[in-house]
Amino acid sequence: MTDKDDLETTDEDESFADLLEQSLSSQSGHLTPGQKVSARVLKVGSEWLLIDTGHKGEGVVDLKEFTDPDGGITVKEGDTISVHFLSSRQGEMRFTTKIGGGGSGSAQLEEAWQAGVPVEGMVEKEIKGGFEVKLAGAVRAFCPFSQMSLRRIANPESVVGTKLAFRITDYSERGRNVVVSRRVLLEEEQARVKEESLASISEGMKVSGTVTSLQKFGAFVDIGGIEGLLPISEIGWTRVNDVSEVLSVGQQVQVVIKTIDRDKDRISLSLKDTLADPWDEVAQKFPEGSFQTGTVSRLAPFGAFVTLSDGVDGLIHISRLGGGKRINHPREVIKEGETVEVKIESIDRENHRLSLALAGAARAAGEEEATLEEFRREAADAPSGMGTLGDLFSSKGKNKKN
Repeated sequence: MTDKDDLETTDEDESFADLLEQSLSSQSGHLTPGQKVSARVLKVGSEWLLIDTGHKGEGVVDLKEFTDPDGGITVKEGDTISVHFLSSRQGEMRFTTKIGGGGSGSAQLEEAWQAGVPVEGMVEKEIKGGFEVKLAGAVRAFCPFSQMSLRRIANPESVVGTKLAFRITDYSERGRNVVVSRRVLLEEEQARVKEESLASISEGMKVSGTVTSLQKFGAFVDIGGIEGLLPISEIGWTRVNDVSEVLSVGQQVQVVIKTIDRDKDRISLSLKDTLADPWDEVAQKFPEGSFQTGTVSRLAPFGAFVTLSDGVDGLIHISRLGGGKRINHPREVIKEGETVEVKIESIDRENHRLSLALAGAARAAGEEEATLEEFRREAADAPSGMGTLGDLFSSKGKNKKN
């Protein structure tokens, strides 16, 4: 860091120094070494950037960190940048994006280790247990396999020759023993994105997501840095037995956020709620008293479930399956996959329930009731002296024979 006198060698730098002095006098709050903050570029000087960090104060960043290989400046006044607080010396608040290459040496690396500031390094080669990384000032560091990524890298050679950001986790023997981690930076970024995502969602919201894994009980979906569970019962209106038959890893889906448990860090999702509810038209498609054709989808000790259309199932109670005879299980008279004709006996739209009866039994019962009602009506209308109701039955039988 140059002295203040060095900053005042030109009119431009003199103006820059005045701005710096004003910013220091208006600071409020304290920064912790290594703390990451967002800042706005106030002034681009010949060697330094003056930045405004808001309520945390203002400071300076070495302009070299924003200079490309051709000498061009990659930022301008008004831009927002992310920086880490290094230290306060002689009234100057120093910040950095990360310790880079060039003339940086072990002294800066030690400072970065103490402050927790990221350092830039080139992955030179794979060695036993991890990678050799070249840091600023030709300092060699070791990065264990487990610290290179959030998950173990399947092909270690893929990162060799790449320039990445690391955090120094161990610095000893005056820089001869340096251990770095990229994983801690990735975890911090992941946590930041997750926190921002959680703050932006609410129950009932419809969001886009990507299926990350399939399980027997459902699927996990990434909805922007956070994962939620899509239970198998919420995948669709039809019964799903195998998640992989409906979804695949990497598939883009639209889901509704059902519940958010911030204490337990759990989010429940629904794909079903984004689809039209087939029960909205049940009364029109399957009116009470009508006869319909369906497929036996499941047998239970208390009856048989029949699918009439996608997402619409009805129940034939076991008492309506025996044709008047007592049975122990529906499988005695019906089997899964069988196509049957049923009568819609009642509709419970609110609870998504249909009461069904086998069409044959329903028609037989209906005919018996109709015949008995007819006889009763004829008996009521018959003049006196026409005989008893038994005579009417007898007469009815003779007429049928004739």
